[in-house]
Amino acid sequence: MNDAAPASVDAPEAVEETVKFADLGLDERVLKALKDVGYETPSAIQAQTIPPLLAGRDVMGLAQTGTGKTAAFALPVLSQLDSGQKTPQALVLAPTRELALQVCEAFEKYAAHLKGVHVLPVYGGQGYGVQLSALRRGVDIVVGTPGRIMDHLEKGTLDLSELRFLVLDEADEMLSMGFSEDIETILKDTPETKQVALFSATMPATIKRISKQYLHDPVEIQVKNKTATNTNITQRYLMVSFPQKVDALTRIFEVENFEAMIVFVRTKQATEEVAEKLRARGFSAAAINGDVAQAQRERTVNQLKAGKLDILVATDVAARGLDVERITHVVNFDIPTDPESYVHRIGRTGRAGRKGDSISFVTPRERGLLRMIEKHTKSPMALMDLPSVDDINATRLARFDDAITEALAGEAINDYRDVIAHYVKNNDVPEADVAAALAVVLQGETPLLLNERDMPKVNTVSADRPDRGDRPDRGARGDFASKDRGPRESRTGTPLATYRINVGKRHKVEPRQIVGALANEGGLRRSDFGKIQIRPDFSLVELPADLSAETYRLLEQTRISGKLIELAADKGPGIRTEPRKSYGDRGPRKDFGDRGGRPSYGDRGDRPQKREFSDGTWEKKPRRDDSTGAESAWADKKKPRHKS
Repeated sequence: MNDAAPASVDAPEAVEETVKFADLGLDERVLKALKDVGYETPSAIQAQTIPPLLAGRDVMGLAQTGTGKTAAFALPVLSQLDSGQKTPQALVLAPTRELALQVCEAFEKYAAHLKGVHVLPVYGGQGYGVQLSALRRGVDIVVGTPGRIMDHLEKGTLDLSELRFLVLDEADEMLSMGFSEDIETILKDTPETKQVALFSATMPATIKRISKQYLHDPVEIQVKNKTATNTNITQRYLMVSFPQKVDALTRIFEVENFEAMIVFVRTKQATEEVAEKLRARGFSAAAINGDVAQAQRERTVNQLKAGKLDILVATDVAARGLDVERITHVVNFDIPTDPESYVHRIGRTGRAGRKGDSISFVTPRERGLLRMIEKHTKSPMALMDLPSVDDINATRLARFDDAITEALAGEAINDYRDVIAHYVKNNDVPEADVAAALAVVLQGETPLLLNERDMPKVNTVSADRPDRGDRPDRGARGDFASKDRGPRESRTGTPLATYRINVGKRHKVEPRQIVGALANEGGLRRSDFGKIQIRPDFSLVELPADLSAETYRLLEQTRISGKLIELAADKGPGIRTEPRKSYGDRGPRKDFGDRGGRPSYGDRGDRPQKREFSDGTWEKKPRRDDSTGAESAWADKKKPRHKS
């Protein structure tokens, strides 16, 4: 390998308007596809990466998610494909199946005018049959997770002998998930002549070593992210505990004047759960995530654009590229762990000079995330108060007034004047009472105004002090009055449960292998994992308590070190996460009561209980007579052998 220092290009934060995709040397058919989707000006990472890749150079790019790096490697790869090759020409490794599917969709979009180009996603959780059939027919580009790619290599079903391009997308994330050995094995098993592009958000020592060992004189490109938010967007946050987020969201819906809204959550399961709870409360809501078929996703987005849907519950990946003019509000139901994700999320509103609103729910343990986002975006968020019942009633009355005003201004009111006059004349009822009765008919069973008792209680948290609302009552002496602390939560706020897997120390497994395997097969993220405890013959892993049936089935079939893990809910004490029980005040000792005829020893006064002899030996007084209870006299017995 060539150990020469990599050439370095420090990409600017913005690309000059004079630089167009047409200036970068891409294939005309690829440029046509870009024109179809409305792309003209490349981002910084694209403008700096595409020319060296087209020139055959290896590239190492440092860029965060959302900077456009997928197109940075997809466009030059598609521009250089050989239509006559039967085996895969390009392999893209991604840490999760969501990202693999996203990259695969991007390739297919940019290859719209390239005939005969076949792209195959390969990831854990999908049946082998579909992948094997596609591989037998022949594919040009394989996009997959390291674990499943390794499975195919070991089975001999994936031929990489003629591979020309290899891309490592989000390399640091793959390494942190335990795929280091798999990645190096794949790199070794591919041709020396291949072109390699490595993209990473950070540059740990392992990435540097891999770059030095497997990349030939790479061009190093570093994009300095311009983490800034749109000034047209009003940013607020609400301190609220995790279990009360849905109730808080319901109150916000009541008072915010929104046209359409995206509610962002962290997991696919949460999209369905939150959307279902909102529909149960009468709101028009739908969910999109990485598992939703493209056709269904398009139908949902079209409903949002047409006004048939008002609330979209989505993950970051599912909402990428979404541009709907009706979106006036973005709610971070789960605050993102990355400032760039926050910027991309709220960027779904406030577009083309329009005003937008962003509201983030922050739990007490997420204060650090809030401060980190504010620091990076240089945009402080305003603390908002939870809408009260009075606020909701005032908003409802205002909307009711507006509806009446609008009706009074319309021509249809003339048709009803005679109807009301007829009723008043025949029933001798004041017109004000008739109007009130019509309002009752209009509202139906739903009251216009709410009482405090009708609203679920939501305890917000002060931004200036720690939250003590969820802590158990310790009582006056510091002992726990209640041991039920509720379920533990992951870093994302998801309730966790303990699961048992049948691999342990004797199988030589490590936590990183467990995380990598389960994340790969079950579509989980690192933030979904809690504590991991490896025992001699098995391990205990904390995972989301609300795993879907499909995810659970996939995890059951996962293998680690060649052994089926047989995932199951742990029925033992689990992983100790709380202090040991404090016994505190044990109360009065048990009263044994009257013990019957047993004598009381009481005060024995000066009565001797042993006698001594001249030689220094001594003897205890014999026991009482068990039959009479009377004390026995000294007996002339043999002296004890021991001395005092």
